[in-house]
Amino acid sequence: MASIFRRRRNRATQTERVRERQHEGFLRYAGFRWAKISGALGLLVIVSYALIDVTPRHNGGSWYGYTLGTIGALLILWLTALGYRKRKMTSDYWSLKAWTSAHVYLGLSLIVIGTWHTGFQLGWNVHTLAWALMMLVILSGLYGVVVYATLPQALSNNRDQMTQMQMLEAIRAFDRQLHSAAQPLSPADTAPVLASLDENPFAGGIGARLSGRYPRCATAAALSALAASHGSAPEAREKVVGLLRQKQAALARLRAHLRIRALLEIWLYVHVPLTFALIAALSAHIISVFFYW
Repeated sequence: MASIFRRRRNRATQTERVRERQHEGFLRYAGFRWAKISGALGLLVIVSYALIDVTPRHNGGSWYGYTLGTIGALLILWLTALGYRKRKMTSDYWSLKAWTSAHVYLGLSLIVIGTWHTGFQLGWNVHTLAWALMMLVILSGLYGVVVYATLPQALSNNRDQMTQMQMLEAIRAFDRQLHSAAQPLSPADTAPVLASLDENPFAGGIGARLSGRYPRCATAAALSALAASHGSAPEAREKVVGLLRQKQAALARLRAHLRIRALLEIWLYVHVPLTFALIAALSAHIISVFFYW
């Protein structure tokens, strides 16, 4: 019996370890393997920069600068392949999780490789433009890492096991109830309710979507108007006010959902165009170097 119990316990432990590996985030992949490789690469560049004597001083045009520049350029081209890699699902050594982990940490190593490649000689030219675009791409990528590490949990908590379509259906259900409940109201009290029924939950523009603030919300305006009203049919008005509060809560959940999704997605509209701009500037940088070499 004891041996059977031990085997079951060992099997359960192995199952738990497999489950932990499967749920391991890309930042922690393989015990921070790519973080260690990236850190070692950056340290190697810094130490070699200090030990190698370049006359008259370190610069992008020295043999050492060309070496770092070549490594950096090849690394940038490899990093751009992540978009293509996402279309192929594998679970081997170069799984998507492994590739993404390498993308993040090797991308960070470019801060050292690219900056030390310049020899800290920056000016108003295409070479510095390529460096500046590289830094912007890295910063936008860091934003993406932060939001993907924090916001999915917030998105899940806000949804409370509801899909976006279910959230919309809940709002439509409140609209149907409001349409019936508002019938006994006076025309003055009915007007803001009708405006709430005509409201588009997705209206407001990108600014409202990202901030989560909707100052022209018709439902909030209707709730404020009816709460302050002293018109006829107080019982019907009280029922409408209650329904408006419920609809406002449903709208708040949907808008929070849209805001989190926007924050998750908008960085790509910065990161991807900046990456193409970086490749263009890098090409101009390389061509100009070989032209004047």
